[in-house]
Amino acid sequence: MNYQETLDYLYAQLPMFTRVGVSAFKANLDNTIWLCQLLDNPQNRFKSIHIAGTNGKGSTSHMLAAILQTAGYKTGLYTSPHLKDFRERIRINGAMINEQAVIDFVAGHQHDFETIQPSFFEMTVALAFDYFAKERVDIAVIETGLGGRLDSTNIITPLLSVITNIGWDHMNLLGDTLPKIAGEKAGIIKPHIPVVIGERQDEVAEVFTSKAREEHAPIIFASDIYETAVAGGDNNLKEIELISNNDTLNLELDLTGSYQLKNVKMVLAAVNELRKQGFNITDDHIKTALRQVKTLTGLHGRWETLNTSPLTICDTGHNPDGIAEVLKNIANIKYRQLHFVIGMVNDKDGAKVLSMLPADAVYYFCKPDMPRGLDAEILQQNAADFGLAGNAYPSVKTALKAAQSAAQTNDLIFVGGSTFVVAEAI
Repeated sequence: MNYQETLDYLYAQLPMFTRVGVSAFKANLDNTIWLCQLLDNPQNRFKSIHIAGTNGKGSTSHMLAAILQTAGYKTGLYTSPHLKDFRERIRINGAMINEQAVIDFVAGHQHDFETIQPSFFEMTVALAFDYFAKERVDIAVIETGLGGRLDSTNIITPLLSVITNIGWDHMNLLGDTLPKIAGEKAGIIKPHIPVVIGERQDEVAEVFTSKAREEHAPIIFASDIYETAVAGGDNNLKEIELISNNDTLNLELDLTGSYQLKNVKMVLAAVNELRKQGFNITDDHIKTALRQVKTLTGLHGRWETLNTSPLTICDTGHNPDGIAEVLKNIANIKYRQLHFVIGMVNDKDGAKVLSMLPADAVYYFCKPDMPRGLDAEILQQNAADFGLAGNAYPSVKTALKAAQSAAQTNDLIFVGGSTFVVAEAI
């Protein structure tokens, strides 16, 4: 099989959560353990950092990877989902896994797949671990896909665990209360392995401290250590001050969303833990890396400007907490009229998100091109219950074109509601 045929095989033969939803979710680690045993347990042949949480996992993972590679470490990065190319999920020093490596892995283990019948995600995790081991990375940043305790990535024993925050998402799988969701994320906390928690949230802090105590794992809440303040910047770079114990570190971030102020606290707390473990990471490494995270790692879709006239911005925030951050960023922009291109998936409760959106925007409802995509007409009807008005379009592309045609130069077009809408817009 060539590369495209290999991808077609994977997508056709194995259930893929991002496409079909809950039916692809496996409530145990058995298949991943079995696959990795056949591969001689590659996850034990490189150092790693494990990252979980509701929002901010991707940005935090990419910032840490950028810092590590700037400091001279050969750095693997595993994230999901991808936006345009499957290979975005697996990178070393920012470079995507080469197509031949994907082809060879599938060809070499196709019989194993047919025996074990792993999910798409389980297969991809095994591919990433095998690739990182063969390429002898110094360290890999590993992002969970969903939850933590039962996530396929949770067979690693990392140097450090990071949990960004807890919010409402995937409640049908992770639990219907924040403490239950936190309990699933806390499943990545390992015996004696330090854990950095991004935000101290009163409702769930005890879940983490209790689990850390049980595992004898040192625990750090980044929000207790650092404060951040915006010092300036524009659409390309955000200038911030990171303050800790009267010490100030001045940074420039090429990830300009307001929510990055939370994420950068975690990143610095994680770096400090790595320094304690012998990693040579200077403040200059941090400053250099954070100015060019997108260039170094290939990150896209985080408060990203797609066009300047009219200003067109996309963001992958899609759950209530993510949308709240999106709305904060929109509020900081001067515009005449807001045009909102929005699509959702059909297995999430979109009512909370819709209830948060501004009624004075013009909406362009669309369906992401995947089986889980919510029909645009249904989304339009649901939005009408919250006073949101606009037309339905058969695709993200047509919705975005309609917004661009209608918008004046001083208007703002925002594209979001789902990672998959952003992927098609990009």
